[in-house]
Amino acid sequence: MEEQFILRVPPSVAERIERLLNEGASSSEDASLDLSFAEDGRTGTFMIGNDSFPASLLDLPSIVESYKTYDDNVLIKTADIGQIIMIREEGDPAPEGAEFKHGLTPPMRDARKRRFRREPDLNPELVQRVEKDLLNILSGGTAEDILSESSRVERAKSAAVAAAAARRPAAPESAGGNGGEPERSDSDDSDDS
Repeated sequence: MEEQFILRVPPSVAERIERLLNEGASSSEDASLDLSFAEDGRTGTFMIGNDSFPASLLDLPSIVESYKTYDDNVLIKTADIGQIIMIREEGDPAPEGAEFKHGLTPPMRDARKRRFRREPDLNPELVQRVEKDLLNILSGGTAEDILSESSRVERAKSAAVAAAAARRPAAPESAGGNGGEPERSDSDDSDDS
């Protein structure tokens, strides 16, 4: 399999790259292309001729498959593409985070929020307590120590719920006086002959 990525450039840069590819390197003033990244591996510089543009390496929200064909009938998968290199103009703001918010096509706009399940909001204190409890169990501790504290909390919560239910008044009886039967309209009466 080949290694591939998506290169997204502003329209002005796209015209220069297209001109460079069509005319050949010898006749164009934009004779060189260079892409270099900083130590973090996510930010860098794209050079075309003597002009430089900021670049960012972002992860796509989903994997995109790439295919090629030799005879217009049979498609051969060449790569799974999971990253995009965004080239932007000098004044444009840098994208936030390491993940690209959108997919490549209009239906995948804001894909992470619309198409995929949200990551659960976990309380860091709860996670640390569970990790500590697991380490206690793995080191030979007993589960009763852990269960006694958590069961105490659960019992207190269930007692509070039961007390609130006991204080709630009973549902009033209907004013109809028909002994619990549902009210009937004239249209409910039918001739059973």
